[in-house]
Amino acid sequence: MAVAALLVVIALALGLGIGLTRNRTSSSSTLGPSSSPAPSSSPSPSPSTPTVGNTTSTYTLPDWKLDTSTAYRISKTWNSSEPATTRIYNFTISEVTGWPDGYNRTLTVINGQFPGPLIEVNMGDRLIINVQNNGVNMTTIHYHGLYQNGTNYMDGTYQISQCGIPPGSSFTYNFTVPDQYGTYWYHSHYSTQYMDGVIGPLVIHAQEEDDLIGNMYDYDQVVLVSDWYHGLSQGYMAAYLASGNENVEPVPDNGLINGGAYFDCSLTPGDTCYQQDANRTAFNFEQNKTYRLRVINTGAFADIEFSVDEHPLTLVEGDGVLIAPTTLHKLAIAVAQRYSVLITTNVTGTDNFWVRAELDQYCFATTNPVLVDYSITGVLNYVSDANSVALPYSNNITASTASWGDVPANLLCLDLNNTSIEPMVAMQAPDATVFYRIDAGFMIGAYAIDLAYINGTTWKPAFESNLYQAYRMLSPSLSSAVVDNNSTELLNTTGPLPLGVLGGDQSQYIINVPDYQVVDLLINNLDDGSHPFHLHGYKFWVMGTGTGVFPYNDYGDFNTTNPMRRDTLQVQAYGWALIRFVADNAGFWPLHCHITWHLEAGLLMQFEIQPSKIAQFQPPAAWAQLCAAQ
Repeated sequence: MAVAALLVVIALALGLGIGLTRNRTSSSSTLGPSSSPAPSSSPSPSPSTPTVGNTTSTYTLPDWKLDTSTAYRISKTWNSSEPATTRIYNFTISEVTGWPDGYNRTLTVINGQFPGPLIEVNMGDRLIINVQNNGVNMTTIHYHGLYQNGTNYMDGTYQISQCGIPPGSSFTYNFTVPDQYGTYWYHSHYSTQYMDGVIGPLVIHAQEEDDLIGNMYDYDQVVLVSDWYHGLSQGYMAAYLASGNENVEPVPDNGLINGGAYFDCSLTPGDTCYQQDANRTAFNFEQNKTYRLRVINTGAFADIEFSVDEHPLTLVEGDGVLIAPTTLHKLAIAVAQRYSVLITTNVTGTDNFWVRAELDQYCFATTNPVLVDYSITGVLNYVSDANSVALPYSNNITASTASWGDVPANLLCLDLNNTSIEPMVAMQAPDATVFYRIDAGFMIGAYAIDLAYINGTTWKPAFESNLYQAYRMLSPSLSSAVVDNNSTELLNTTGPLPLGVLGGDQSQYIINVPDYQVVDLLINNLDDGSHPFHLHGYKFWVMGTGTGVFPYNDYGDFNTTNPMRRDTLQVQAYGWALIRFVADNAGFWPLHCHITWHLEAGLLMQFEIQPSKIAQFQPPAAWAQLCAAQ
């Protein structure tokens, strides 16, 4: 990978970066390509004139756009208690030309459509996803938030749990989902690829969840919210990692709600943009019913505040953990987090209401002249019954409602207050047996290039996946290329492994946990921006968060009764977070910032858990062949 090769060179000479304040005043435009994409010969199918509520629309879905009004509506008749079964999905990755907000660009998509299809399973089911890569780049599929207990090699993390699926090749993900339920999502974990469209929701049903909250709502709807860029994601990386660019991330051009949004094409004169197809997402909901909205931030950079005008949100789930019902008006959701909220369609006086996904401008270090409205809008439209025929997207339907005025701006890009929410199913946090600290931030190195570091190490993809290398070393009978000296380090070291233990690679910071432990991890954010950290393979307890120096004198006083559990946590600028997890899931599990730019700049470390069990894995031959084919 070109970026990876560049990072090898620039990591040779390092120095401290200059601390800067987020939202620096600047009139510069977004970083990245300025040329317009190739025009489409067929911008839109022939229009029809169906009715959306009281408004007539002339928009018809193009072939590449998924009809999320049906594809993302979850049936309440789904049987969550049926015996475990095998559910099979077939994914073909390819490039198409599309215009989610009217602006024409190349998309990388699944089965020819954007966004990707909904995966639904029951807890205990076996899930098989056959991936055929017909795209121009490598790909992998990561199932965000799934434990993958015993199947670390199916985690889909590029060059950590697997090597990439080359163009023209295929790979089958095959694993069970035994111990979790709730709202998750899947996405490519190759470079910046998921920003171009390789995303989709994943919902795990369970009788336990139905028993606890199933009677609280009548209908179930997935809502994807995200920032959106008008150029291919890889085109922005050269500008972002350029000399002298001190972590000034590319600012998005727009945002999307379920793959659609309005964009004013006059802001990009000369580019290919179809104003008639700049369509907001319409949610056509039956009046006097309660809806569960599974809101997922599938974006790359922006924190988002989600709200529905005049409809209070009742929070009942976060990152797959049921929450004691909590009412709020706006939901702060960081990149990769998921929440379920309930709304009731009983407001009188109008039938149309704005659904808002507000990009938090205070998290941006600069401005983008085409991002003139940070509030991305869809429309909630009351209909007479759930079977009313109405379009999922429209540029004619609008609303005149006002945003909630009692919620202050999120100036510090803070996460939802995890101490204000409590899991519905109580779980005591056990006492920690080991404590590790990581310091995360950016430093300027060779050629004045600003890269991300964790404890002095900036990550880049390894030549072969780390799990593949460790598996070969720990299972000598499988390979003649065994590095016996380093296998001892992998098995016996407690704490950080020596850099270079895997193939001499100096860019892999790995904490080894050779046996069962309860791990406390202190994440120190030394950067001027917030970072949503995601831990693969686990849910962790959020023991505490704060600003400044961690209060070591109070270490034993944190709440252990029933703290919030999740897999993605926003750590605020110049702040800290203490998380706790039980290290009982063998494999290589990354902890990384889920802002795509920061991950590509190296903001990732890994845990190697119970390496003796890695030798007992039974990955399919096709998994090893991916690395052998490199």
